Amino acid sequence: MIPQNNKQKKPVSNSFNIPANPPKNLQTASSNLPVIFTPLKEPQMMNMNRPPNEDFSLKETKPHLGGGKVTGDKLTSTYDLVEQMQYLYVRVVKAKDLPTKDVTGSCDPYVEVRMGNYKGTTRHFEKKTNPEWNQVFSFSKDRIQATMLEVTVKDKDLMKDDIMGGVLFDLNEVPKRVPPDSPLAPQWYRLSDRKGDKLKGELMLAVWWGTQADEAFPEAWHSDAAAVSADGLASIRSKVYLSPKLWYLRVNVIEAQDLIPNDRTRFPEVYVKAILGNQALRTRISTSKTINPLWNEDLMFVAAEPFEEPLILSVEDRVAPNKDEVLGRCAIPLQYVDRRLDHKAINTRWFNLEKHVMIEGEKKKEVKFASRIHMRVCLEGGYHVLDESTHYSSDLRPTAKQLWKNSIGVLEVGILSAHGLSPMKTKDGRATTDAYCVAKYGTKWVRTRTIIDSFIPKWNEQYTWEVFDPCTVITIGVFDNCHLQGGGDKAGGGGRDSRIGKVRIRLSTLETDRVYTHSYPLLVLHPSGVKKMGEIHLAVRFTCSSLLNMMHMYSQPLLPKMHYIHPLTVSQLDSLRHQATQIVSMRLSRAEPPLRKEIVEYMLDVGSHMWSMRRSKANFLRIMGVLGGMIAIGKWFDQICNWRNPITTVLIHFLFLILVLYPELILPTIFLYLFLIGVWYYRWRPRNPPHMDTRLSCADNCHPDELDEEFDTFPTSRQPDMVRMRYDRLRSIAGRMQTVVGDLATQGERFQSLISWRDPRATSLFLIFCLIAAVLLYVTPFQVIALIAGFYVLRHPRFRRKLPSVPLNFFRRLPARTDCML
Repeated sequence: MIPQNNKQKKPVSNSFNIPANPPKNLQTASSNLPVIFTPLKEPQMMNMNRPPNEDFSLKETKPHLGGGKVTGDKLTSTYDLVEQMQYLYVRVVKAKDLPTKDVTGSCDPYVEVRMGNYKGTTRHFEKKTNPEWNQVFSFSKDRIQATMLEVTVKDKDLMKDDIMGGVLFDLNEVPKRVPPDSPLAPQWYRLSDRKGDKLKGELMLAVWWGTQADEAFPEAWHSDAAAVSADGLASIRSKVYLSPKLWYLRVNVIEAQDLIPNDRTRFPEVYVKAILGNQALRTRISTSKTINPLWNEDLMFVAAEPFEEPLILSVEDRVAPNKDEVLGRCAIPLQYVDRRLDHKAINTRWFNLEKHVMIEGEKKKEVKFASRIHMRVCLEGGYHVLDESTHYSSDLRPTAKQLWKNSIGVLEVGILSAHGLSPMKTKDGRATTDAYCVAKYGTKWVRTRTIIDSFIPKWNEQYTWEVFDPCTVITIGVFDNCHLQGGGDKAGGGGRDSRIGKVRIRLSTLETDRVYTHSYPLLVLHPSGVKKMGEIHLAVRFTCSSLLNMMHMYSQPLLPKMHYIHPLTVSQLDSLRHQATQIVSMRLSRAEPPLRKEIVEYMLDVGSHMWSMRRSKANFLRIMGVLGGMIAIGKWFDQICNWRNPITTVLIHFLFLILVLYPELILPTIFLYLFLIGVWYYRWRPRNPPHMDTRLSCADNCHPDELDEEFDTFPTSRQPDMVRMRYDRLRSIAGRMQTVVGDLATQGERFQSLISWRDPRATSLFLIFCLIAAVLLYVTPFQVIALIAGFYVLRHPRFRRKLPSVPLNFFRRLPARTDCML
């Protein structure tokens, strides 16, 4: 009887306006919109009914995974989420009894491994007849055209390198190794010349056919990267990184005693400044203007293990508007700070203040100084340090490992390939792309090897993560490597790796034990508009180890309980998240090869909270999409009241009369109706994981002026100065409004996901609850239910918990369309 809501999404125009002919379910709301949402005139209208851009769609694929065929939802191989790639491996271990080739009676040996047109060399040793290399070379079978492998030992010389002998291998005779077989044992081979005559010296080698699953693959020299310099080899290899363990550091400044101001004729205006690395915070000026000031104020920092820098506190006196005098300092090493796991307060401590004076340009401590400061300093292990946006976090566990719960499953991702990549730089007068992938889930980051000079790179690398919460998101990004010639290479990107695009996948939208193989569009927003940079081919599988534990997670708080017992303010969370991302990017950029700052910031969505007219339009339309169903119900009820359809109106009167006479049927009917709708929608449940939606993000038809505003710096670089000041203020306020609007849209979309099967486990739980509730409410008198509900809502605060209720926890775990937002 209720008309269905129009599901078709409508793109917006080049200004923040509502279309002149909005959908029927939006016409009621549009009449009450503010002036800024005025309708467009007809010449400004775009084609609102055109089909989605096929080029930006998600495509299901059927790759040949694991070297075997897919049998249902399972595969026949262990390394089963990638396509097998055959490689010829050559391990050069060492040599002995090499002949001398020069007048010094020694040699400078190295080994050259040649396969057709591909050649790899080991490092050379000076004046050594028994060198050890232990280096591995790999040659892709797809690019091998020769039938013989030639391994030659040479003596490095200034003019021409002398050949000391070699070993030839027929590729048809090379054995094949398949993990988990043990590594092939190397053997000694006698050196010979090209005629086959034996020479002095022996070379220890191991040669075998293998795949990318071989443990020698990550550190091997690859024939695909033959053109890369020795300094750039480290930057093309696959690596696994771990984010540093982050803690919130709480500094509760209580009071100070026996301060000695320099000017004792005035009342001191004292505050405390705390510095940890690049973070600096200060308390307010104490209201008790004495030598024993009081504050009782909390300062929050982000600290990372291993703790490299101490906490520096200084008590300062504001003697003039722009002049402060230090009354005392103290340094606290974080290694000795107490660690708190729950809400129980830790003991306070007194710290002595040391006053420093300048004597001949050097700082010296005053021996006689009795000032001290009273504080409570602790590392908070009960919080989760937020370094990602809460809408697509990949980890929600507390810092302290003692508070972790058992894992609920395993996430496996096969990064297969990409195709249609856009040229990212110019090398030797031609366009090229050197692509690699970065995947981030929890504290584990993975980086694939770089495929040199290819618009259709094939990685075929598989990675695994432990899953502790199904309501988390994995992020996979594709980048162009601009450091192939070593750290000083600035070609093609100014020393910065260029972004090609990224994909986000929410685990709760995946069915367990099913292999998802799709080609995802790589979309990047540029000042000129949204652009498809190519497609990435992924295979994803989420395996659940305990279905009961996973279902139980839907009733748990989304964040650790300390976030609810002692919540942090919004401004604190914003500042702490900024500090956390800076620490993570700094630590990962110091790894080898480095995961550079621009990569980490792009993966963590740094700057996503900034004002954007495009995002504001998208969030507004999301709200209108959520309210569209309520508006449709209101219009339908208005039609009932106006007898537009007399038969329907009469039936509604009879239904209303029955519900009044038998009120116990109201709630069972509603829950049973929701259950039936959910079961009915099961036929149209989403079959594919979500992906970036350009129309939902209002990115496909965004006005250039709006994009210019979105890509503007903060503070703005536009002129004049007055416009800059007003412009920055407007963007700051509008950014908060944008966040609120997005949160409202998220809540509404979570209601829709209850019966949409976007999260199959959540929908199953909800439908089971509806069925059980329908039965229980049917057999229980309505008056009893009403009394219980009323008394529960009005219960005494003593019987309330600070933690959110189970229904609220379940609701907050439901997926929204934030994962599909650009």
